[in-house]
Amino acid sequence: MWFSSGDSGQSLEGCDEIQEIFIEVQVSAQTSEPIGAQLYEIMAGYKPAAIQTYPILGEKITQDTLYWNNYKTPVQIKEFGAVSKVDFSPQPPYNYAVTASSRIHIYGRYSQEPIKTFSRFKDTAYCATFRQDGRLLVAGSEDGGVQLFDITGRAPLRQFEGHTKAVHTVDFTADKYHVVSGADDYTVKLWDIPNSKEILTFREHSDYVRCGCASKLNPDLFVTGSYDHTVKMFDTRTNQSVFSVEHGQPVESVLLFPSGGLLVSAGGRYVKVWDMLKGGQLLVSLKNHHKTVTCLCLSSSGQRLLSGSLDRKVKVYSTTSYKVVHSFDYAASILSLALAHEDETIVVGMTNGILSVKHRKSEPKKDSLPRRRRPAYRTFIKGKNYMKQRDDILINRPSKKHLELYDRDLKNFRVSKALDRVLEPSCTVKTPEITVSIIKELNRRGVLANALAGRDEKEISRVLNFLIRNLSQPRFASVLINAAEIIIDIYLPVIGQSPVVDKKFLLLQGLVEKEIDYQKELLETLGMMDMLFATMTRKESTSVLQHTPDELLENKKVES
Repeated sequence: MWFSSGDSGQSLEGCDEIQEIFIEVQVSAQTSEPIGAQLYEIMAGYKPAAIQTYPILGEKITQDTLYWNNYKTPVQIKEFGAVSKVDFSPQPPYNYAVTASSRIHIYGRYSQEPIKTFSRFKDTAYCATFRQDGRLLVAGSEDGGVQLFDITGRAPLRQFEGHTKAVHTVDFTADKYHVVSGADDYTVKLWDIPNSKEILTFREHSDYVRCGCASKLNPDLFVTGSYDHTVKMFDTRTNQSVFSVEHGQPVESVLLFPSGGLLVSAGGRYVKVWDMLKGGQLLVSLKNHHKTVTCLCLSSSGQRLLSGSLDRKVKVYSTTSYKVVHSFDYAASILSLALAHEDETIVVGMTNGILSVKHRKSEPKKDSLPRRRRPAYRTFIKGKNYMKQRDDILINRPSKKHLELYDRDLKNFRVSKALDRVLEPSCTVKTPEITVSIIKELNRRGVLANALAGRDEKEISRVLNFLIRNLSQPRFASVLINAAEIIIDIYLPVIGQSPVVDKKFLLLQGLVEKEIDYQKELLETLGMMDMLFATMTRKESTSVLQHTPDELLENKKVES
C-alpha cells in the first residue's frame, strides 16, 4: 500500500485559504478597510495553464517520408523458425510464400493464417520462389534436393537430385522451362523442368553459393553470389561465366535491375552497384548498415532500392542518387524482405521467427459533390451583395472558450486528477509538452508533491515511465529532474515493497547515470575544442607580432 494525503488535503487547503480570506473581509468591513487582493483573485475568472511550445524535433519531411510512412500498424505472424525467404507472386491476387524451418506457407495479402502449406521436406527448406505466371513454386532444402510444386496441389511435381549439400538459392529462367540452383557444394546447376534432368553444372565458385537470380529478359543469363567474395554471371550458351566481380565480403544477396543493365550485390556491411554494360564496373559502394546486409529488394517503380540487415533496419535508397531517403526499424535481425505489387504491402522476415506485414493505408474517399454552403443570415435581411455602410456597427458574437479537462480540474483544486489526465498515453506520446507544462504549473503553485503522493503501483509506474522516456530530452530536463527528486523523496520509505516500481527506479537511475556520463564526455570534448581554438588564435597573433614596425617599413621600401 502507498500512503499519502492526495487531493483531499489540497481541497482542504483551498477551503482554509478561502475561510481566511472571508475572515479578512469581515475584519475589513468592521474597520472600513478596502477588501484584499486575494478575494479579487478568487472571484476573478480562471486563467488556463500556459502550455509551452517547443520546436518540433524529428526528421525532415520529404515525399519519401510521406510515402513510406503511409503504412498501417504492422501485423506480426509467428513462424516455426527463422524466416529465410519471402517471395510475392507476380500475378493477382499477389499471395506470398514464406520459407521458415521445414515448411513453406502461402499467405493471402490480408490473411493472418496460411491458405496453403507445403511440408514435404525432410529437413530445412530454403528460398521458395514463384514462377513468373505465379502457378509454380520451386524451393531448395538442406538435404541437397530441389522440389517443384504446383500452387493448386500439395505433392511436388518434380524433384531434382544432384547437389550433395544444402541448396540455398533457386530461380526460374526467363523462358519458364528451366530452374537455376546454387548450393553449399560450390556448384551451380541448370535443370530442365519438362524432362526433370540436369542440363549444365558450373564449378567456378570456391565456396558456398548462397544467393542468385536469373535475368528476366534473357533466358540464358543468370547471376550467382558466393562466400568466396565473388559475383559471377553465367551464360548457358558458353558453358562458363561471362564476367566476375569482387565484392570483398561473403555475398549474401544479389539483385538484377529490370532493365538488366545494373547489378546489386550485398555482403558484409556493403551494398555495391555494378554496371554490367561496362563489363562489371563499380558504380557506387554503400555502407549505411552497422551489421551484415542479408537481403535486397526493388520497389515496383524501380526507383527505390531496399536493403535489410542484421542491425534490425531496412534502408531505402534512391536509385538516382543512391542516398538513403528513408529507414524502417524492426525488433529483431532481418533475414528476408519483399514488396507487393505497387508497394501495397511490405513483408519482413526476422531471425526470431516473426513475420512483420505492413499494409498501405487506403486513401480517404472524396465526396464527388461538395456540400453546398447555405447563405448567411444577413443575406436574407440585406441581400447577398450588401456591403457594410459607414454608419453601420458590426457586432461580433464573442466565442465561448471551453476549458480543457485538466484546466477544469486545476480550477477546482483537483491536482491529482489533473496530473492523471495528462499522464494518459494519448497525451504523453503525442503531446508530451502538455504533460510537462502541467507538471511545471503544479510546481509553480507548490502542489506538485501533493499531486504525486498517494499513488498505487500502477499510477506511480505511469509517472516513472514518462520520466524514463523524456528525462534525457534537453527541452524537458529542467522540469522533469525536479519532479524526479520529489518522487524519490516521497516514495523512498516504501522502496522494496513493489518489484515493478523498484525496477522502474533502477531504470531511472541507469538513465541518469548514463546522461551524466554523456555530459562529462561533452564537457571533455568542449575543453579540447577550446584548447584547439586558443592555440590557433595564439599562433595567428604570434605570426603578426613577429614582424616589427621597422621590418614592415623596410618591406614597403623594397616593394616600392
